[in-house]
Amino acid sequence: MQLFELTRRLIDIESITPNERQISNFLWEHLSLLARRFRGEVARIAVETGRHNLFLSFDDPVVVLSSHMDTVPPFIASREDDDHIWGRGACDAKGIIAAMIAAAEQLLTAGRRNFGLLFVVGEERNSAGAHAAARHPRGSKFLINGEPTGNKLALGSKGALRYEIVAQGRMAHSAYPELGESAIEKLLDALERIRRIRLPTDELLGPSTLNIGTISGGRAPNVIPDEARAEIMIRVVGDVTELKNEIQAAAGPHVRGQEILLIPPVQLRPLSGFSTTVVAFTTDIPAFGNAWGEPFLIGPGSIHVAHTNEERITKSELTEAVNLYRHLVGRFGQGI
Repeated sequence: MQLFELTRRLIDIESITPNERQISNFLWEHLSLLARRFRGEVARIAVETGRHNLFLSFDDPVVVLSSHMDTVPPFIASREDDDHIWGRGACDAKGIIAAMIAAAEQLLTAGRRNFGLLFVVGEERNSAGAHAAARHPRGSKFLINGEPTGNKLALGSKGALRYEIVAQGRMAHSAYPELGESAIEKLLDALERIRRIRLPTDELLGPSTLNIGTISGGRAPNVIPDEARAEIMIRVVGDVTELKNEIQAAAGPHVRGQEILLIPPVQLRPLSGFSTTVVAFTTDIPAFGNAWGEPFLIGPGSIHVAHTNEERITKSELTEAVNLYRHLVGRFGQGI
């Protein structure tokens, strides 16, 4: 299957987290064909019931190409024009998977082995697949993680700290507000205090940023609300110990701040001959740690259109990515 055709086939399989079963089955069949053709081994790595990572290896892999099978909602079917392929996952990260498979086929045809392909579930929610893979390393020394970086080698990526902020109140008739306690007002006051926290900055990664992503609560317009909650995410750039203390203090004694997720930032080394960038999004790399080898982050596409209704990838970047992945596998396969 050609590069562009495979990209569209993958896009047209809905795989919104945690519904990766169908795309996992499709890729299992595709990778099994490669394994039979080039004397490789393909395996499923269990994550949880009904969810598996896929690992295809040839000999003892020194370097592994990896990306994720899941996407954010909503599902958007593929289409293409002369220059682009469109649809959910075009750049994040089904086009990347297709480019890695195409690179693998070309490498194998040329006689290069000692590498593997690892495709994981759950990156868009909690990196469940990467955490599971980290518990079952296969001895590789280098991991090339694919995310949309414009085919530039990322020198670092911000982390993420997610909190749920919950306020409790007391219901009353809205005509007599003095008889109740508004949870929404408590929540809004706490969020305003959190917004005034001076967030850390880093010389390489830049400033931390705060997003109030969701707010919910209340019963009806004529009822003093007894419960309200919000979800916030901070893109972090360093140690968060002091920041977490400040969030709890800003929430105050009558509002509860509950930590939901922490993904640390990462800084990565450069390689000669590669253009570089720094990205603000998080990846599976912190979940992998160094279990699959020293990580590097590079892939085709723009993060600015990922997670949008206009998600797309240029065909020229896809083709370029195949060559980049071939070059990296050859370079790392020689221990450089």
